[in-house]
Amino acid sequence: MIRGGRVRAVTSLKSSSLTSAGWNFFVHGRRLQARQKMACLGQRRAGSSPFLLRLLLWLLLVCAQAARYFELVLDPESRFRLFWTVDYEAESLTAELKLELPPDDWFALGFSDRGDVTLADVCVLWADAHGRPHLDDAWTDDAGYVAVDEQNDCVLGSLKRKGTTLRFLFTRNFDTCDSHDYVIEDGTVHLVYATGKGPLRRLEGLRLTRAQHGFQRAQLLKFMGEPPPFPPDTKFTNFLNDKVKVPNEETTYWCRLLKLPSDFAYKKHIVRYEANIQKGSEALVHHMELFHCEAPVDEELPSWNGPCSSPDRPQPLDRCKRVIAAWAMGAPPLAYPEEAGLSAGGSDYSPYVMLEVHYNNPSLRPDYVDSSGITIYYTEELRPFDVGILEIGLEYTDKMAIPPLQPGFHLTGYCISECTRVALPKSGITLVAAQLHTHLTGERVWVRHVRGGAELPEMARDDHFSTHFQEIRLLKTRLQLMPGDALVITCRYNTLDRPNVTLGGFGIREEMCVSYIHYFPKTDLEVCKSSIETGFLQAFFKYMNDYHDAPTSEQKGISDNYKSIPWTRHNVRLLDRVYQEMPLSMQCNQSSGARFPGSWEGMPVTEIMYPLPPPSRNCPEVDGLPQLEQEQ
Repeated sequence: MIRGGRVRAVTSLKSSSLTSAGWNFFVHGRRLQARQKMACLGQRRAGSSPFLLRLLLWLLLVCAQAARYFELVLDPESRFRLFWTVDYEAESLTAELKLELPPDDWFALGFSDRGDVTLADVCVLWADAHGRPHLDDAWTDDAGYVAVDEQNDCVLGSLKRKGTTLRFLFTRNFDTCDSHDYVIEDGTVHLVYATGKGPLRRLEGLRLTRAQHGFQRAQLLKFMGEPPPFPPDTKFTNFLNDKVKVPNEETTYWCRLLKLPSDFAYKKHIVRYEANIQKGSEALVHHMELFHCEAPVDEELPSWNGPCSSPDRPQPLDRCKRVIAAWAMGAPPLAYPEEAGLSAGGSDYSPYVMLEVHYNNPSLRPDYVDSSGITIYYTEELRPFDVGILEIGLEYTDKMAIPPLQPGFHLTGYCISECTRVALPKSGITLVAAQLHTHLTGERVWVRHVRGGAELPEMARDDHFSTHFQEIRLLKTRLQLMPGDALVITCRYNTLDRPNVTLGGFGIREEMCVSYIHYFPKTDLEVCKSSIETGFLQAFFKYMNDYHDAPTSEQKGISDNYKSIPWTRHNVRLLDRVYQEMPLSMQCNQSSGARFPGSWEGMPVTEIMYPLPPPSRNCPEVDGLPQLEQEQ
């Protein structure tokens, strides 16, 4: 289903939806950030002077922008909703929970590494036998038992109840300098929740694993800048599912082939996109992507409206893989900078797009019917620059492999300086957004920026990455990539549940390590990816046969050779060293698929002679306080 129109009252469009009651309470709760408000307003009185009046209006605008908020549904029944905003200056979150909760029931919200309520850091709201509310900072052990923290870092601001609706607001610092507390970092956060019957005599000894519990993923530390205004001629188009009967399975990926509106026969600039979630499906729709189908403009593609992995899906639709938009739960709209737009349409641009929706149905409900999708905003008034999308990382090849039963094995892909030197303009390109990507075993991804052997600030990092939570994220600071710079992406994989080697490739049970970087101005550089040079990989297989009696052979293919190796601890370490040190085969590719002129085989890995120091914590000296675990 495609619906569209012209954007009319663009000033009324908000960056996120919120009920009026929730918004009123949230604004009330922002009093906790009085320092910021006082800095904005300064308690000045506006007289009749036009200058003072304009100044007051400007100050009010600044304060309104400071109150930008985000929303996330926590549970499948949409009974628990989280609203939050970020104060980067104070390094704190202000959050409101709106709960449908019987009187005296308790509720816990917190954080853990992978969404478990064991080894979690939680704020627990509970009532004692006298009906008095308490908000306590607590943590759980490896069995899920609750212990109250000696240092309470869950600061209650407001609490209101009306019938079964409970709303409370609290603040939490990013880093509390408490060894039992989770450090909120840029990237994916696994939010855990639990609830049960009250009142309670005390909190200690409560076991969250035996209570109703769950988790959601979110990026809490979001980009807080205001999106640029819409051009006057902005139109919008909805790419929606049409009354999909969602299977009663926990995870469903649903794909639907759609076409762009007819006016995309001429080039347009996409300036913004956002989720269009059907009411009642807020907890069902986990993430969505919209792909362009790279087919000849006059080729008619076969229709499809069904599970993405179905064997009946037509093979020509495999060309629908260029990402136009990617959204995940809790993500705000993504707006491109005022000077650039994502090019779409034109005489040689296929009109076909594929909508992919990930439905998360843990309660296995059979009655969900959904028509959610993505809305894009576009303009004929072309901006000064086209947005380009640069793909960096590892080639999609079985030359890269991850041994089985590994808690943390690393693969690294390189966009080397030799490629950017021949492919980028002298003034460089401006990186504005990025999407990190692995498949099922990826759990950590980061991208380093290198210039002349010296490491510059990272482009992106997600230390709690999940393939089930992928979105295009605006960079909080634009990054200038110059000719001769290098980008180095590293992915960490966990294969403890896999008895066999995992190979690189396109399949969901194979692995990838890539980032899709949105930048301007668009250049002809489309792919900058690496793999180990084939000759050195064959030398590794021969070494394994000669010195470790592995049944590897030149007559076998790469996949079979990897599968022939006994993955002892020594052999795993050896493969890791081979990947770190051996020369590269590079894809330094133009939009046509042809490589840029140059010699791209046997290239050395990027050497970082001057790495950045690990991030420091702004904490007093405390014995036993762990440092941030941030791999370099």
